[in-house]
Amino acid sequence: MTDQAQATETDTPEIPGKPTSASRTTLSHIMTHNDTNLLGTVHGGVIMKLVDDAAGAVAGRHSGGPAVTASMDEMAFLEPVRVGDLVHVKAQVNWTGRTSMEVGVRVLAERWNESTPATQVGSAYLVFAAVDSDGKPRRVPPVHPETEKDKRRYQEAQIRRTHRLARRREIMELRERRTAEGLDD
Repeated sequence: MTDQAQATETDTPEIPGKPTSASRTTLSHIMTHNDTNLLGTVHGGVIMKLVDDAAGAVAGRHSGGPAVTASMDEMAFLEPVRVGDLVHVKAQVNWTGRTSMEVGVRVLAERWNESTPATQVGSAYLVFAAVDSDGKPRRVPPVHPETEKDKRRYQEAQIRRTHRLARRREIMELRERRTAEGLDD
């Protein structure tokens, strides 16, 4: 290793990791008529905002500062949400890279005035990038999965990351081929 490479490695101290539970959070909100779509159920965009809010809080907690949404993967709406439902958005960091992290989110709903168990109504995976005060990427602490479920989520997040990167690479290659063939869009 060269002296310069050694200096670079020692200039960047290792950030201590954090357990999954350190930033896990739940955001709860009761749905009202203001949240409905034309069908009378809660608008998907309202749920997506709650998902992004909860995930952003988790990303900020884990990274120790500002983090911005880079992408949202696999937003799944499993059941409709109704006016009067108490929605719980549960989020946690599943995986971390150097400056980014995947946050997994589960959305549950229960009637505000009943004691029946909550039902899962949605799920999503979001990628956040930690940024400094100038909006430049900054390092994030590694996440340390604690439970077997956390370890499974970490492994699944690595698979999703591999697929995201491969998809991006294939699209860029396609665009380059089309440009080379004179097929600019």
